[in-house]
Amino acid sequence: MKCIAIANQKGGVGKTTTAINLGTALAATGMRVLLIDLDPQGNCSTGLGINRADRDRSSYDLLIGEAALEDSYIPTKVPNLDIVPATVDLSGAEIELVEFDERTHRLDKVFSRASDRWDVVLIDCPPSLGLLTMNAMVAADSLLVPLQCEFFALEGLSQLLNTVERIRTRFNPGLSILGVALTMYDRRNRLTEQVSEDVRAVLGKVVFDTVIPRNVRLSEAPSHGLPALIYDHRCSGSEAYIALARELIARLPKTAPRDVIAA
Repeated sequence: MKCIAIANQKGGVGKTTTAINLGTALAATGMRVLLIDLDPQGNCSTGLGINRADRDRSSYDLLIGEAALEDSYIPTKVPNLDIVPATVDLSGAEIELVEFDERTHRLDKVFSRASDRWDVVLIDCPPSLGLLTMNAMVAADSLLVPLQCEFFALEGLSQLLNTVERIRTRFNPGLSILGVALTMYDRRNRLTEQVSEDVRAVLGKVVFDTVIPRNVRLSEAPSHGLPALIYDHRCSGSEAYIALARELIARLPKTAPRDVIAA
């Protein structure tokens, strides 16, 4: 079971959209995928059509109650895709976690007891570098960073990479950067092109070739409780996430399923 944390302390960069649609694309290959909604806003859960009344167990229970993964997930409408949803309780979890010993390792302990029910776990992190995100990074094998094509993109990334280095040094030496995904890409905007060039110049091959475009269907899909790949699989946003999934699979250890996503 490979665990990938999807993180960036900046909000509005496409973390949740990436978690939902990348998870869907990976599930389409036959991979068994688990999403963990670690954002108190719960948008990943809502975007997959999980009603709040159905969230009897949540990511809060994993962190505070050390509930088992196998007892906390809900199947989604997407075959091979399950989710541990978020509830409003998660908004107070950071304060509660302060009282625990090894408060940065709560999620890691849950994973250590988990079965091999899933091939890949994707964690949708909140837009902060607090204890929720730290728990995700300590538990994860690697990090996927969505990066919006905007003027301050690299400035925010620098802070995130510094945090990753501290996590490696103190808690999780095996944590790697799986890749940086450029999001909200608009080819008509010269600034977008310039940011893309600058990011690739600084980070090199860690940046995925695939870029995620600004796309109205990506924005509409969550209001219907569906991934964009189901809401409109032919839109440019869906096609981009299919391509991103192909790249991600190529970067995963070869023990992972090797089915190729059909266009």
